[in-house]
Amino acid sequence: MTEQTAREPITASTREWRGEAIADPEGPDPGPDADTEPFDAGRITMRFREGRQALFGLPWDQPLKSWSRDDIEFVDLPVGTSRHTVRFVVIDGSIIALKELPLDVGYREYDVMRELEARGAPAVKAFGLVTRTGDESSIIATRYLARSFQFRRLFMRLPEGERRYRDQLLDAMTGLLVELHRMGLFWGDCSLANTLLMRDGQRLQAYLVDAETSEIHEQLSDGQRDADLEIAVENVAGDLADLAVMNGRSIEEMDDDFEAALSLRDRYEGLWEVLHKDVKVQPDQRYRVDKRLHAINALGYVVDEFILEPGDDGSEDMRLRVAVAGRDYHSRRLRQLTGIEAGEGQSAILLNDLTAWAGLGWAGSWDSKEGDSGRVLTRSDAARWMLQIFEPVVAELMDALGTEIDPVQSYCDLLEVRWLLSEDAGHDVGNVATLTSMASKETPTGSAAQMVAAETPSELRRLGWHRP
Repeated sequence: MTEQTAREPITASTREWRGEAIADPEGPDPGPDADTEPFDAGRITMRFREGRQALFGLPWDQPLKSWSRDDIEFVDLPVGTSRHTVRFVVIDGSIIALKELPLDVGYREYDVMRELEARGAPAVKAFGLVTRTGDESSIIATRYLARSFQFRRLFMRLPEGERRYRDQLLDAMTGLLVELHRMGLFWGDCSLANTLLMRDGQRLQAYLVDAETSEIHEQLSDGQRDADLEIAVENVAGDLADLAVMNGRSIEEMDDDFEAALSLRDRYEGLWEVLHKDVKVQPDQRYRVDKRLHAINALGYVVDEFILEPGDDGSEDMRLRVAVAGRDYHSRRLRQLTGIEAGEGQSAILLNDLTAWAGLGWAGSWDSKEGDSGRVLTRSDAARWMLQIFEPVVAELMDALGTEIDPVQSYCDLLEVRWLLSEDAGHDVGNVATLTSMASKETPTGSAAQMVAAETPSELRRLGWHRP
């Protein structure tokens, strides 16, 4: 299986993260007897994905903590709290995360990661697993998510927006947990610390990065889901409490944080209900069917099929059941029209912009407006929008902000910032004033564009670059 990977230039800026935990490039101190005590690796078995042959050259016969910078190019990146050694290496220009684990844990996590990838889950992708019988250990190699960040980094960079962005964070965690449960994963240790975040339009997208305690099933029971949700609420409460302490708040000032953690249950149950509830409809109430399907699509989910069947009470009422597929409703449509690969939140924004530009309606609900106009968007519409609007604006963004920006996300930021500035000014301020605001990092308070401060440096993302 061949995959595209993020390529990140290694610069001084990527090696230094003041005030944040990073993967120690030199590794932990091996101790005074490290040079005198020979290490017996025992039998070494290496499993790598197609295209990862360069990983063969790493010193797998040695503990990860003892790998030397003299022979390997390491990069220092922020990491969460981990009881295991975690280091990042550069192989053929790509950044690979390496984590050393006990043998049985490594086997389990690798198998879970591979199955999650096969099921299309929002999780990091495993590139390889190396096992050693000498010390009963393993090293799992996973893809580094360029531009990703942990929740602590977001609130360290934007402390004044802690409560403002917390809701987006909890919504992202809710969406992640619901997706994983729908795919049959019992996480077992859901927490903010075991999650990476990426910006996706005006919201956040969460990705699972730690599956040490996870189990894959065909389907989770309600009891399994409830138990996993309880663990999530407890862990998120602890994560938010840690964040409060980091920001200098006392235990008496944390009531709001605990309430926020408890809200995760309500958010989860609300989203699960929307996706899985059955609805009673009468034979002449087609509009209720349309409403139900649109509600699911609006959340980004694709409807695989819907079933109308007689109710159980003998009345004329029909029961509507909906089979929900993946959460890529908008991104699938954008890809069909433009070829752009983007996140679900980004795709909804770009489709709104394309729809409004094509004169089929105002930005808001691109699919219903498209239908109300009497015709649908065509690839010809999309090609003209790309040529006349999107690509010229991306070129302006690169001139103003630098060539290493994410063009799709930056375009979404520009639309938001221009709208907020125009609202404040009482007229359309145009792109020049908007670009000036973005370049000076003086975007409106509370805008999603401010979250760019949390992103890790990355490479130039070309148009059409695949997200993880």
